Amino acid sequence: MSSRTEPLSPVLALLLGAAMWGVSWYPLRLLEAQGFYGVWLTLGVYTGALFVGLPAVLRHRDELGSHVGTLLGMALAGGCTNVAFVLAILDGNIMRVLLLFYLSPLWAVVLGWFVLGERVSRLSLSTLAVAMAGAMIMLWRPTLGIPWPASNADWLALGSGLAFAVSNVVVRGAPQVSIAEKVASTWIGVIVLATGLILSFDIPVPSITLPVVLAALLLGAAGISCMTVLVQHGVTRIPIHRSAVILLFELVAGAISQQLLSNETLTLAEWMGGAFIVLAAYSSSRV
Repeated sequence: MSSRTEPLSPVLALLLGAAMWGVSWYPLRLLEAQGFYGVWLTLGVYTGALFVGLPAVLRHRDELGSHVGTLLGMALAGGCTNVAFVLAILDGNIMRVLLLFYLSPLWAVVLGWFVLGERVSRLSLSTLAVAMAGAMIMLWRPTLGIPWPASNADWLALGSGLAFAVSNVVVRGAPQVSIAEKVASTWIGVIVLATGLILSFDIPVPSITLPVVLAALLLGAAGISCMTVLVQHGVTRIPIHRSAVILLFELVAGAISQQLLSNETLTLAEWMGGAFIVLAAYSSSRV
């Protein structure tokens, strides 16, 4: 096999993982319709995922002592990423949330510049400008004037993308930490953050049946864990600029599933802004 030949397995894994993330909103909304709402639903799903991942975590438990600071950073950033993302897709327009989340590669450029001291090229700055233009087009409302998030879902999507970029910066600074510990720290971060929000805001326990609880745990155990493994399998075996482009397939899956499974639509301005963001994300991954 030549150096230019790309293994098929990681590419297929990334495509399938991205497609699953793109349609993950649907089972979450089905569970929400049964009364399992918001932060409680997030807690249930990621508890199921962590249960499946515990054996792998225990095999690498010797890493915990030597990478405490890094794993705590991953837990905080990963927890914010996933809690905000789940709440956003439950409350907002699917494609709008996904597109605003995909500003994360550009946030990574900014963070890499300030935090890691990475040199930023003119092309990177141009890409950042294109992404910001896309965001302004999507967020602009004639009645509001200044381009600004118009709903809680917008804020959550933007915050999720920013937290994901922070998570990437932390991960890049810790190549010695195993994938199992990275993933587990993220899931633990979600559980701790969700629990903290429930206790802090005294969010009432949802009135749901046992089958609904079991369905949420199963979604986490089979769905979240599977999506995570597929994506991790792909990104660890092919160059990051390739994986970043392939992962944009999540937007395709999200757009198709939104059209087939919901009555939500995007305005022309939102499609135009989204095209700018996708172009910027693609260009950023090629830099």
